[in-house]
Amino acid sequence: MTESPASQLPPPKERRRLRESGSLTQAQLAARVGVGRATVRAWERGHSTPSGQEGEAYARLLAALAEPASGRTGSSALTPAQAFDALYAFCAPALARQAYLLTGRRELAREAVEHAFQLAWQRWPEVAQDRDPAGWVRAVAYEWALSPWHRFRPRHRSPEPPPADPADRALLNALLELPPSYRRTLVLYDGVGLDLPETAAETEASTPAAAGRLIRAREAVAAQVPHLADPAELHRRLVELASSERLQPPRPTTVRTTGERRNVFWTRAAIAFTVAIIGSTALTLRTAPTHYEPPIAPAQAVQGVPPPAAMGPLSRGEQALRDKLRHSRTSGPERLTPVAG
Repeated sequence: MTESPASQLPPPKERRRLRESGSLTQAQLAARVGVGRATVRAWERGHSTPSGQEGEAYARLLAALAEPASGRTGSSALTPAQAFDALYAFCAPALARQAYLLTGRRELAREAVEHAFQLAWQRWPEVAQDRDPAGWVRAVAYEWALSPWHRFRPRHRSPEPPPADPADRALLNALLELPPSYRRTLVLYDGVGLDLPETAAETEASTPAAAGRLIRAREAVAAQVPHLADPAELHRRLVELASSERLQPPRPTTVRTTGERRNVFWTRAAIAFTVAIIGSTALTLRTAPTHYEPPIAPAQAVQGVPPPAAMGPLSRGEQALRDKLRHSRTSGPERLTPVAG
C-alpha cells in the first residue's frame, strides 16, 4: 500500500526549518514544487495538507533537505566556532540585502550585519540555544540598521549612489519614505516571508497592529508604484531589488576576531575606569578632614556707630575745651591723664 504524501511529511514547524536549512525562500520552494507562495506558507503553518503531485514533490524536496542534516547529526558535534560560521554563511548574505532595503545604504547594511553577528558571538551560548538563531540575529541587525543615531555620524550624512535601474530607484524611494516600523513590517512579511504572528512578534507589536502597518505600507508603496499593488508582484520586486546589490559581508573569521578584540578593548576600558574610580575614592578618603570643623561665620556690619560729625563752627563748650588744652603745661600722652579737681 502506497503512503500518502501527508504521511511522509514532517510536522509544519520542521518543514520551515528544513527549508531555511537549505537557504530557500518560500517563493523559491514554491517555484520548485509548482505551487504558489501562499500555498507553501499554509503548508508550513499547518493550515492545509499537501496532496497530489505537488504534495509528493514537496515531500521529496523536504526529504532531500533532511539528508544533509541527518548526516551532520551522526557525525561529531560542531565546535562553537564551526556552528557560528555555519549560521553566518546561511544568514549573512540575505540579511545584508534585507538591511539594504531598510536603509538604502550599502555600507550601513554591511555594518548592521557585522554588528549583529559580533553580538551573537559574544552571547553564543544564549544564541545557540535559541529556538530561532537566525531570527535572533535578524532582530539585532534590524534594530541597528534602523537606529536614528546614524544620522549624526559623519560617514552616513552624505547620500549614497542610488540604484542604476529607474524601477529599482522608485521602489527604494517608496520604501525609505515609509515610517521605520512600517518599513520593517513590510520587509519581514513581503520580503522575508514571515507570517503575520511572527512579524508581529519580531516587531514587538500585536497581530492587529502589524496587520494595520502592513496594509498601510502596501498602500503607500502602491501609491508611488501602482503596478506593485499586487502582493505577489511586490514580493518579487523586493527580492529583485535586494539581489541587484552586491553586498558581500566580511568573512566569519574576521567577524569573530574583530568581535573578540572589541570585547578585550571594552573589558580593559571598564577595568581602567574602575581603577580610576577606586583611586579617586581612596584619595578623597585620604585627604578628607577627620573631625568636624564649623564654618566661619560670615562678616556682619557693626551697628550703633554714630555718623561722623560734619565740619562747622565750634560751640562754646568746644571753644572752652580748646582754650584749656592750649594753656595746659603738659604735652604728649600725659596731658590726657585725668587730674584730680
